[in-house]
Amino acid sequence: MSIEVKYAKYVAKDYKSDQYVRWCPGCGDHAVLNCLHKAMAELSIPPHKTAVISGIGCSSRLPYYMNTYGFHTIHGRGAAIATGVKTANPDLSVWLITGDGDCLAIGGNHFIHVVRRNVDMNIVLFNNKIYGLTKGQYSPTSDRGFVSKSSPLGTIEEPFVPAELTLGARGTFFARSIDVDLKNSTDILAASAKHKGTSVVEVLVNCVIFNDGTHKDIADKEYRAERTIFLRHGEKMLFGKDNDKGLVLDGLKLKAVTIGQDGYTLDDILVHDATTHDNTMHLLLSMMGGEMPVALGVIRAVEAPVYGEELYKQMEAVQTKKPNLKLNDILMSGEVWQVKE
Repeated sequence: MSIEVKYAKYVAKDYKSDQYVRWCPGCGDHAVLNCLHKAMAELSIPPHKTAVISGIGCSSRLPYYMNTYGFHTIHGRGAAIATGVKTANPDLSVWLITGDGDCLAIGGNHFIHVVRRNVDMNIVLFNNKIYGLTKGQYSPTSDRGFVSKSSPLGTIEEPFVPAELTLGARGTFFARSIDVDLKNSTDILAASAKHKGTSVVEVLVNCVIFNDGTHKDIADKEYRAERTIFLRHGEKMLFGKDNDKGLVLDGLKLKAVTIGQDGYTLDDILVHDATTHDNTMHLLLSMMGGEMPVALGVIRAVEAPVYGEELYKQMEAVQTKKPNLKLNDILMSGEVWQVKE
């Protein structure tokens, strides 16, 4: 059931359909689609062995733009349908394309359970903090106080943090990227596909019509180096234009420091470990923001039993014990009764 990864066999255009891309000009979804085509070319899993599933929303139009199998499904139920696709045909590389509304509102229950089960699929979660398709209502990730058509006085709700939900559901892979950072986004998507189990990639995307600039403070090149930190497994957690800042532990909290100031040296800077099963540090990293840099890159990538593989082991065990068992044998097993007129 493992996916065989080969290189230099396909190119990005092999995964592109002939359909006109119907997103608003300037929408961040265009960039994610471009990165997905490139990531699939890097993986070189044949298009006919790839299935792209989506729910409902702007991002969920993406299967139309893929030269692969695709299924534009039901609002919030993409994870359940993708689970069925992967379970029925474990040789497929399955991608779930979803948005913050589709995934975390009506689809929230399906999301946490597919993560908990560790089904071998790749979830790409487009987060623009708004309902774009239905014209500008606040979403489950909109910040408290956000003014929208459905919250004219500002929303009074606390937002979901996709990373927090993923780790709370015992997720084995979580990564975060920005739509404008094409190189790193492509690398992250490729890494997610190589992970065995459920991988969640949150992409911070811009909605130019209803929530323009929502990620401006970290997405713009002017601020990105100082307000984000790109994590790489086994490397020091450094950031800043000159890589002169880093993260250290201050008691039970993370602290951003400048190397050479207040006695801090490069040796004091933490090394990122994405593969530790203890998710305490992963949660601290994924929840950073405000005065702390926002964490990008692969934050968590651990090995764990995979749902489909475990299911097929059970099936094979039963079939080995009773190789000639037929449906009628199952129906007539155990207690049976006959209804007479």
